Amino acid sequence: MFDTMTLTKAGGALCGAFLIFLLGKWAAESLYHTGAVAHGDEEVAQAYVIDTGAEEGGEAAADEGPDFATIYASADAAAGEKVFGKCKACHKLDGSNGTGPHLDGVVDRAVGGVAGFGYSDSMASHGGNWDPETLSHFLENPKGFIAGTKMSFAGLKKIEDRANVIAYLAANGG
Repeated sequence: MFDTMTLTKAGGALCGAFLIFLLGKWAAESLYHTGAVAHGDEEVAQAYVIDTGAEEGGEAAADEGPDFATIYASADAAAGEKVFGKCKACHKLDGSNGTGPHLDGVVDRAVGGVAGFGYSDSMASHGGNWDPETLSHFLENPKGFIAGTKMSFAGLKKIEDRANVIAYLAANGG
């Protein structure tokens, strides 16, 4: 049933179909190309512009929103427990250190204040306390807030997530 000639015909048909597909793709790209090369190296102008209001400062107003203190006042510790799931790989709440220092009592604790934990030089010399506002800035972008920190976490971008996890830490011995 399957001899050499049948397999050769099937292989030829497959290669032929692939070739037709490639030629069709090439023809479509050359017909519908809108880059500068197809237009004599001139800039392609957009036919119309949709006004989004970004030029009048609408974009900056949308980014601001309420301040951290307002959001922290209504933070949900139960939602913060779910967010803390991202932290559990390195931090504990039972007073023992893991990859990172324990977070038991972290709210209002001195920065780099866990005895016996090997902080980076930049974290140890930072100074200050972990008040909720400072924790929020750190959790947003750890490496941007304290350059040289060992914490490899990218950060929590949503202000609500940061407020909720800080409320959870404060409620659980933080």
